[in-house]
Amino acid sequence: MASLPSKIKAHLGREVNFRTEVVLEDIADGKGPFIAQWNAPEPRPSEAELDAAESIADAVDEAQLVLDARKVAYGGIGDQLDMIYWDQVNDTTVWFDHVAKVKADNPK
Repeated sequence: MASLPSKIKAHLGREVNFRTEVVLEDIADGKGPFIAQWNAPEPRPSEAELDAAESIADAVDEAQLVLDARKVAYGGIGDQLDMIYWDQVNDTTVWFDHVAKVKADNPK
């Protein structure tokens, strides 16, 4: 199930500033977050419109999970550059193999 911010972004079709455009609150009543303020230029969506955007939001959330997992698995840019350097020195494919494994382990 997609989060409320994801549904809002999917409905609007763009990134949203959740500090100024759309302010969400959660009063810990078990109902979850809700829209406290709507300052975006587009009209405020109804619950039905947000529910209709859920499948798109789910797909975006899943894609973001893959990207986040890849980012962690790739490691730092310094480590990758070091792998590339030593691959050139030693005529190896450590970096290429590493990237291929990350992509295989985390398919889009």
